[in-house]
Amino acid sequence: MLLRLPTSVSEAQECMAEGAVPIGGATLVWATWQRDGFPEQAMSLRDLPEANSIGRETLGGAVILNRIDDRVPEALRRAAATVGTGAVRRTATVGGNIVGSTLRCLLPAALVLEARAVVLEPDSVYETDLTEVLAKGHLLLSLRWRDPLASAYRKLAGEAGGPPPLVVAAALHTADTGGTRLRVAVRDGYDVLTESTEYDTGSSSGYGSDSDSERVLDDLRRTAVGALHATAWEAVHQLVTDLLSRPTGR
Repeated sequence: MLLRLPTSVSEAQECMAEGAVPIGGATLVWATWQRDGFPEQAMSLRDLPEANSIGRETLGGAVILNRIDDRVPEALRRAAATVGTGAVRRTATVGGNIVGSTLRCLLPAALVLEARAVVLEPDSVYETDLTEVLAKGHLLLSLRWRDPLASAYRKLAGEAGGPPPLVVAAALHTADTGGTRLRVAVRDGYDVLTESTEYDTGSSSGYGSDSDSERVLDDLRRTAVGALHATAWEAVHQLVTDLLSRPTGR
């Protein structure tokens, strides 16, 4: 197998046009290749600058999970820190987790950040929503979002050999109306559900007063998130209550 390492977008597109199979850390495909045979050409974006950005409003698809630090919002940072083992996090990439994995631990965090995806095609580079990326299996060049007011992430403990652990993520954004928008995402099993609600900030000591928290949770309770089982709702309740009580921070 020939591994190609493009250093520009045009070179990466040339590799794709010539049939090179995109890989990240190959953590999800190596066993399959050993069983079924290796492709003639593979392509990694680890040397492509556009795929290795890390910042408050961007994260490259080729970034290795253990490189994700406090330059990105808390939800993404905590999500990356919970993926697999240390050995996995030293190899697995953002694009591999979101597009190639069935667990997609980073997806709830990306959804609450309202992230958009920049995808690479053999003849174009364009921005789209994550729904299209997941449906079509696009090659993820990077994620982009607007820096949130605050965000949070929690993965519950799972049982060995059992279903995927429950994941809850939440983020606060400044709404166009001048108030605050809360977006929540829950991974229950292999399914990810997301909902949002808006409210007027009612307290200078935090992102919301006690009455704000109660109303926001009441609003969420009437959505599909509120219709989830008791364990999921309790996790949402705790995470949202904590997020709304923060005086500052991200």
